Amino acid sequence: MANTITNHKCPACTGPLHYSSASGKLECEYCDSSFTVEEIEKLFAQQEQQAAEAMEETEGDILQETPDWDTSDISGDWGEDAASMRSYSCPSCGAELICEATTAATACPYCGNPTVIPGQFHGTLKPDHVIPFKLGKQDAIAALKRHYKGKLFLPKTFLDTHTIEKIQGVYVPFWLFDGSVSGDFLFHGTRSHRFRSGDKEITEISHFLIERQGSLRFEKVPVDASSKMPDAHMDAIEPFYYEDLKPFSTAYLPGFLADKYDLTVEQTKARADQRCIQSLENAMYESVLGYEMRDLRRRNVSLQRGKAHYALLPVWLLSVRWEEGIYLFAVNGQTGKTAGDLPASKKKALAFFAVLAAPLSALAAILACILV
Repeated sequence: MANTITNHKCPACTGPLHYSSASGKLECEYCDSSFTVEEIEKLFAQQEQQAAEAMEETEGDILQETPDWDTSDISGDWGEDAASMRSYSCPSCGAELICEATTAATACPYCGNPTVIPGQFHGTLKPDHVIPFKLGKQDAIAALKRHYKGKLFLPKTFLDTHTIEKIQGVYVPFWLFDGSVSGDFLFHGTRSHRFRSGDKEITEISHFLIERQGSLRFEKVPVDASSKMPDAHMDAIEPFYYEDLKPFSTAYLPGFLADKYDLTVEQTKARADQRCIQSLENAMYESVLGYEMRDLRRRNVSLQRGKAHYALLPVWLLSVRWEEGIYLFAVNGQTGKTAGDLPASKKKALAFFAVLAAPLSALAAILACILV
């Protein structure tokens, strides 16, 4: 069966999609998902549109033109360490990994491909900082088991039959941004007052416009710089605690892989800008107290971009197989916080909503009898 490789990733597990001439669909060999060409084109068109809208929204919030993030301190000079470093590339998903020459890189931590090809180590920026791993493999497995607890819709057979196919400690590349943001915000708030007038109960609602001004300074706002790592996973396992941040040294690498960044500061700056602006907005929103309802009506912000730093942060990646699917989980190698997509039992979900719906139906019947 002839397959033509595409550059699209599987929406289910982020593995590479291949076009199958037999089925006429794009298929994922890792989780066995399949999609029509139209579905994939529509999905990626939506993602590109959302990214473009997010960029326009962020840029529209900035009152003045500001310089780009300053990357002048980031260097590609590894010094004497360069001779002992190697680069590995995955021919399946394109991941590029950095490790010491003695590391036996036999499988990709992202897609599980067993063929990871050694390459020449060159043209690689040297990280400024690293947070060393605090948790070992067994700690990561224990954190994953804790992640399963309390998940109402998790199939029982998953707990009994799933297997961890691959676990690998990976230093994930992050850009850390310094800067400041200031702005003024206009919120709308309401307060209600209930009173009786004769045999009527009256609710009086008062409307207010609330102005807020403020500024925040930021140090090392994190944005992951790997396109292979789902952003939602990385956001979910934050925060990383910077008191453990060390000047980068290759001495922290033995036994682990380091993912080479493939998203530049330029490509990630919109996300960094938005995180800074959103933090100020959240702080201003929390300062609007004493109102029953609050909503933002207008914001004008000015962002001052400062230094950008390159750091490697510790993440355990676990590939879990259950039935015909592969599930990727990320565990913060410093704190143990875990993120990943779990399968859901349709039977449990239907039973839950049936139980929830029963008292609501009874209440509706009672009200109908009263009102008749």
